[in-house]
Amino acid sequence: MNRRTFLRWGLTTGALLTLSACNKLLGQSSDPMQGHDMHSMGHDMSGGMMGGSTALLPVNALPTGAPLATLALLKNLSTEPNTFKANLTAKETSVELVKGKPTAFWTYNDQVPGPQIVVNEGDTVAITFRNTLSQPSTIHWHGLPVPPEQDGNPHDPVAPNAERVYTFTLPIGSAGTYWYHTHAHGYAAEQAFRGLAGSLIVKAKDDPLAHLPEQHLLFSDLRLDTDAQIPVNDMMDWMNGREGQFVLCNGQHQPKITITGTQRLRIWNACSARYLNLSVPNCEFIVVGTDGGLLEAPAQPVTELLIAPAERFEVIVRAKQSGTFPLQSLPYNRQKMMTAFTPETLTLASVTIQATELNLPTRLRTIANMGEVTAQKKVTFSEMNMNQIMGQMQGGGMNHNMSGMESMNGMSQPQMMMTGMFYINEKSFDMNRIDMTSKVGEVEEWLLSNNSHMDHPFHLHGTQFEIIEHINNGIKTPPAYRSRKDTVNLRPNEQVRIKTVQHSKGLRMFHCHILEHESVGMMAQLMVV
Repeated sequence: MNRRTFLRWGLTTGALLTLSACNKLLGQSSDPMQGHDMHSMGHDMSGGMMGGSTALLPVNALPTGAPLATLALLKNLSTEPNTFKANLTAKETSVELVKGKPTAFWTYNDQVPGPQIVVNEGDTVAITFRNTLSQPSTIHWHGLPVPPEQDGNPHDPVAPNAERVYTFTLPIGSAGTYWYHTHAHGYAAEQAFRGLAGSLIVKAKDDPLAHLPEQHLLFSDLRLDTDAQIPVNDMMDWMNGREGQFVLCNGQHQPKITITGTQRLRIWNACSARYLNLSVPNCEFIVVGTDGGLLEAPAQPVTELLIAPAERFEVIVRAKQSGTFPLQSLPYNRQKMMTAFTPETLTLASVTIQATELNLPTRLRTIANMGEVTAQKKVTFSEMNMNQIMGQMQGGGMNHNMSGMESMNGMSQPQMMMTGMFYINEKSFDMNRIDMTSKVGEVEEWLLSNNSHMDHPFHLHGTQFEIIEHINNGIKTPPAYRSRKDTVNLRPNEQVRIKTVQHSKGLRMFHCHILEHESVGMMAQLMVV
């Protein structure tokens, strides 16, 4: 029996043991295995708590074909130069996607997705955040170089019916395509799939592509039951990350996109766990920017563009012939557990485009060398293995999951079962533990390793990094281009070497950006001194 088979068996067994303990607290039967052999048990769990128990709307239930909506802008309330002041309110909002069946979203300022924030390098930003939800929440400024105490980390929750002001100044050189979303520990996954996310753009003082018209495509994942409501996560969601039956673009289902001439497209993958492998027939993508801004030069054209959760790209689309084509997400096997891979091509939108000659600058910017590496770190993603599961069983069940369970208000039973199943450096997340220490201004090389059986997107708070190389089966491959990133995908058994530096003292997070994995243990803490 290989490790993956062990893990599948162990996760189910461990979940049942935890379910037994949960049932004792709830006054239910303490023997969830009564009347089940191991084979039928796995089948029953897959159809019940493991997933698939909620009846969903068919994919054709949402209307399609409307022109792509422009992302609504967050209004700047300041009249002072180089200052951006605004308000964001988290609240429940009804949005009618299905006629006669309004859906209850959790929104910023009643909008799905949240309003787009556009600021400039050098601006001082002050956002007043008010939380009217029943859960604590935060705003994490994903990828931005903001002070740790302003970055909405899990230690700074905003309580229900409370507010706070996030204030920071954006340094010169920070132009890029960013976003913002909730980061309240234990609640982030649910708050995000219910709608709490929005886009953010920092514009450069000197942008060689400023003359190009822009379009913005923010992709999000949505699951709706037959009443057009957003159901909670089941066990399979906590295990593999949540994917809904609908992929929305700017809050729309399969909109129409029109590209005339040379246009700059900014693309966000704001899905909780879905990977987007973008392709348009008869077209090519020319990448000109990533998470942290422009490349040094336009990249070589590609026909497919894989975007992991939380990644962003700036692209120019070049058509080989004029016409209307589907914008598709081609099959990508991210090796989900206890789930057979079924290749599926999703249509995300339609694109009407003209074949035209592109006239792009040969040089976009210079990406400065961070300097000589003076410190090294290792970060390893992993899953609980069979020996650890058996140790927990012999020690009286999944006690590490149950510790303090009665105080976890609002945490679902499947989430409690999965807590502690995913590791960074063989440890599950603990808010009271500092996992690593860095020095301000010290250039570090991090070796990221994925010792698990599925893809995991790595995200580091508060700074950008440069990818040095990918390592697969001992073969080292440099990236296709130099870029600034804050999120990078790790394939199973892959290593990625990055170079980075932190510029502010305080507490930073690093984690898997499959939000369910982050919430149940695949996160760690970096203290910058």
